[in-house]
Amino acid sequence: MDICMELDQALVWLQSTAFAKTISENEILFPWIESIHVLALVLVVGTIAIVDLRLIGVASLDRAAGRLMREVLPVTWGAFVVAAVTGSLLFSSNAKTYAHNVFFQGKLVLLALAGLNMTLFHVVGAGDIQRWGATRQTPLAAKAAGAASLVVWAAVVAFGRWIGFTVR
Repeated sequence: MDICMELDQALVWLQSTAFAKTISENEILFPWIESIHVLALVLVVGTIAIVDLRLIGVASLDRAAGRLMREVLPVTWGAFVVAAVTGSLLFSSNAKTYAHNVFFQGKLVLLALAGLNMTLFHVVGAGDIQRWGATRQTPLAAKAAGAASLVVWAAVVAFGRWIGFTVR
């Protein structure tokens, strides 16, 4: 059997589960889950933007970068978990259609890029944050990571919005 056919069968199985059918068939449940998803995403993007704007040197310059990240990123991760759970619930309600949607696929790629950018920053750019973190000037690598993050997260939001206009 072809791998694509097996994947499609798994997606059809997922969207036929009781919880997925409840989400898709209930007039109130899908909009509530979607609203929570959007609010969680706003928190994710907003808190990431706070850090990114500090990294590129345009905001919160009076705060040490490391301290700012320690204070803000727990909220980011909590909101990200809520967004991932609610996004998964929304996906389950129409899994096969979402999986074949180019904007959904693009959003997943962009989320992977955001994760890669974050990982690279923490491995390469944040290594000497104790040295530069309290200064107003950030190194080029940190600025690049912050700028890339802002662009990628803006694209995640745009692609997510386009999903809603293209899935029927």
